[in-house]
Amino acid sequence: MDFNLSKEHLELQAKAKEFTETVLFPHEMECEENDGISRETHQKIIDATLAWGFNAPNHSKEDGGQGFSIFEQTILNEQLGKATGAIWDALWYPSYPMRFATQAQKEEYLIPTCQGKRRDAYAITEADAGSDPTQCMTRADKVEGGWKINGEKWFVTIGDIADYILVHAHVDGDSTKPTVFFVEKNLPGVELKRTPLYTHHFAFKHPEYIFNDVIVGEDKILGEIGQGYDMTKDWFVEARLGIAARCVGGAIRAAEEANKFAAERIQFGQPINNFQAIEFMLADMGVEIMAAKSMLYRLSWEIDQTSDRKLNHAKAAALKLYCSEMVGRVCDKAVQILGGRGYMREQAVERLWRDTRVDRIWEGTSEIQRVIISGQIKKRGLDIYTGW
Repeated sequence: MDFNLSKEHLELQAKAKEFTETVLFPHEMECEENDGISRETHQKIIDATLAWGFNAPNHSKEDGGQGFSIFEQTILNEQLGKATGAIWDALWYPSYPMRFATQAQKEEYLIPTCQGKRRDAYAITEADAGSDPTQCMTRADKVEGGWKINGEKWFVTIGDIADYILVHAHVDGDSTKPTVFFVEKNLPGVELKRTPLYTHHFAFKHPEYIFNDVIVGEDKILGEIGQGYDMTKDWFVEARLGIAARCVGGAIRAAEEANKFAAERIQFGQPINNFQAIEFMLADMGVEIMAAKSMLYRLSWEIDQTSDRKLNHAKAAALKLYCSEMVGRVCDKAVQILGGRGYMREQAVERLWRDTRVDRIWEGTSEIQRVIISGQIKKRGLDIYTGW
């Protein structure tokens, strides 16, 4: 058994670290002070992403992506997670379910998205359909030549810059027929309802959209009628792994900032890292990160080895739960170590503390992850999580 990273993995890690520090870090305060980044900054990051070979890591080279394995994506995402303001989202991951697209759909949507010429958003959440997507009220009804979509979607992340949306709707209003449709944002009936403000100052927004008698063609169905939940689960696995990796990266940066400050900050005639209260906080941070990173790397490798959708979904839930809660604890300690400085927006630890709070909410709350985990324990036994 060998836990060492290969030469190629170490090179990817170093490259991703350099990209994050040289391309993303310089725009953190622009994002913080302006609640987003300018079009010019966004285009600059797009150009850099293409030049560095980090565009669409999750899709095949045949479709214009980089064809990274899950483990390679984890190595990349860990470094990206060190950047505040979710500037990492300027580096795009086209929605996983587009792997199920027809060749014509790939040529219209996936390939240009992988190339940075288009951008997608995924719309599933609604006012009354969050943790329970079966309560989705958005519906698609058959009409001559296609489908008529009506409904409202919330938290459409990147919806402000996307030019098309993957809309999760129930055919005929039937929750047993969840289906995903390609919807161009410029179609008649697609309306931006509002763009709420959030605790964080992310590079891109999470607007709400209304779909009022929006007509799309028969060729706009992604996959098959009724396949929506299965594709969404695949998307959740990828999204939750990405969140977990970025949480580990964010925790590492917060801990490094706190450790550096504690070594340099002099109080009562000595560095504050000489005081046991600070020593113990740093010790706890290091152990938590070590445990999370070990879990992250192991499960990323395991998920690469199997196509068992339910097993991967179960393991991704555990990983997302632990890493998202871990980063909250680590960032809180980092803020405490920096004291008043830790509460200043100009400090990375403050922004990480605020940014990472959403990781316990989006792509499935901590409580939903526990529901998934406990359900799998009942079905498969504890060995699914405690075995090797």
